[in-house]
Amino acid sequence: MLQQTRVAAVIPYYDRFVERYPTYDALAAAEEQELLGMWAGLGYYSRARNLQAAAREMVRLGGFPREYAAIRALPGVGEYTAAAVSSIAFGLPHAVVDGNVLRVMARFGAEGGEITAAATKNRLREAADAFLDAAEPSRHNQAVMELGATVCTPKDPQCGRCPLEPWCEGRARGLARELPVKSSKTVIRRVERSLLVVMRNGHILLWQRPPDAAILSGFWELPEPHQLPKAKPGVALHRFKHSITNHIYQFEVFSVSAGRWSPPEGEAWRWVPVAGLAEIPLSTTARKALAGLAQGNLFQSGTGVPSVNF
Repeated sequence: MLQQTRVAAVIPYYDRFVERYPTYDALAAAEEQELLGMWAGLGYYSRARNLQAAAREMVRLGGFPREYAAIRALPGVGEYTAAAVSSIAFGLPHAVVDGNVLRVMARFGAEGGEITAAATKNRLREAADAFLDAAEPSRHNQAVMELGATVCTPKDPQCGRCPLEPWCEGRARGLARELPVKSSKTVIRRVERSLLVVMRNGHILLWQRPPDAAILSGFWELPEPHQLPKAKPGVALHRFKHSITNHIYQFEVFSVSAGRWSPPEGEAWRWVPVAGLAEIPLSTTARKALAGLAQGNLFQSGTGVPSVNF
């Protein structure tokens, strides 16, 4: 859950998740729609699917693996997670390499390569492995990560407080503030999009992404104008922003009044009762759109969201 997500945002989800799935057996047996509903709002939903796939592999194995290669082989587990778990839980000598560690090692060795380049990362991983205290890998890994988070910080490294200062090549060469080398900033793209709210007799019209969708497979969405070409957007209900990597989306939510309409082929459409929205996995954009309507009491009063018969 902490991959790409802040601790403060994760805590309530974690508490609910472990209460609902207290063991890997329980997680392995969960229905996917329920699992995605429990995860909804955290984003990066492949993490939830990988977590369940890992739980099912643990059921097959009869427990959690205790060797690095077997941990690394679990679905969704990469080098960082495998090294962290194997070193901290089992005392195995594998260096953890996250963004903080990459920065520490780049300054420590005065690495001049661009930090996101594969060759640079490989050199820094090798340096981290060579630097590792194999006798106490757990304490060493946690110490280096903490050093990067609190002392060897991105913009204002506090070299005078650093226990590695006497041996740091970047400090000795006066390059600490210039390292690691980063490429130019990513261009941020801004995109305008619209979502449509269509209600009938206490139900709202949603469509479901297919199981083989590249992203958010199985999640429910509000329609967009191109999906309902005969729809005539009416009242503008509210606007909200949604950011994904280097894109900032500005969504405007409209009520809809339209003539007769048939769902496009290849998409699963459903009239979902408003009272049942919490029971299905909604995309983050759909949740934001509907949360804005709920705050305005539009569901309760019906104001601005007409009842439409298609």
